[in-house]
Amino acid sequence: MSSDDRRGTVTEFDAARGWGAVVGDDGVRAEFHCTQIADGSRSIAVGTPVRYRLAPGHRGRWEAAAITPV
Repeated sequence: MSSDDRRGTVTEFDAARGWGAVVGDDGVRAEFHCTQIADGSRSIAVGTPVRYRLAPGHRGRWEAAAITPV
């Protein structure tokens, strides 16, 4: 795990829209699009513990990227 990697939990995911959110262990909430799920599955269950990075998003704020279940 690099120093840029964060850990958190998927708190919401809307499969129809492809958008979800992760809350990091530090309490910071970050939205994500399903294309950021690293294994290409395009779906992830709420409650899944994950590792991720923050990256500039299309909506002008930081988003979760490179999301990997742990």
